[in-house]
Parts: sequence; structure tokens; C-alpha cells
Amino acid sequence: MNYTLEDIKKQSPYPIGELNTAYAKYFVGNSYLYPINDQEVNISNVTFEPGCRNNWHIHHGAGQILLCTAGRGYYQEWGKPAQELNVGDTVYIAPEIKHWHGAAPESYFGISKIEIKQNDQEGKPDRCLFQELF
Repeated sequence: MNYTLEDIKKQSPYPIGELNTAYAKYFVGNSYLYPINDQEVNISNVTFEPGCRNNWHIHHGAGQILLCTAGRGYYQEWGKPAQELNVGDTVYIAPEIKHWHGAAPESYFGISKIEIKQNDQEGKPDRCLFQELF
């Protein structure tokens, strides 16, 4: 099934948020970001327009959990086939795993992403390493 923006607004427990301009260069298509928590554990709601996905990337030093809250999308780890995600699905992404996630071609998609903030040896927050998608 393909979901519209109105469907997403009804399904998601969180607002759509603002256009994700701060990270737009790491996405193909438009996404929207609604910060939920930034104290020790970073939690945000991310909404993807149809066909929007982020580039291949790695979270260094920390894992990530995706909670699928609305619509339909995909997740793929490097070297494995993409897996479809639907409302209620949960994905754990271990540290150092190259991956991407985003909406199905004809459907909006919403996730709550949970990341644990960790510092590198110099006390700076670890960063994601984004690479070109293809």
C-alpha cells in the first residue's frame, strides 16, 4: 500500500516537523525532521517524501534504532538485499554498519530514530560518515 501525507499525519504519533535543510545534502529527495529529545539519547521523528532516502552512511561508535511509525519504506545494509518496512517494524543498526533507509517510491514514510550520543577520544561527538548513494 502507498501512503499519502494525510495518511502519515493520521498514523504518526508525532508532527511531521520542518523541512530537513540542515541534512539535505545527505538525502535524495525531501525529508522532514521533528526533534523529540536531544539529552543523552537523540530521538527524532523523520518523515520521508515518496522516493526520498538517505545516502549510504555509517554511525561510528554508536548504534541506531528505527521505529517505523507511519507509511512504507525500506532499509538496506551494504551487501544485503533491501527489506521493506511497515508500521510497527523495528530495525536495530549496529555501530559501523554501512546502510541507508527511506521511503518506498510511491509512499510517504515516517520513523522515529533513536541514537545514543557518544564522544570520541577527544570529547567530540562522533559523526556519521555519509557517502554517495550510487
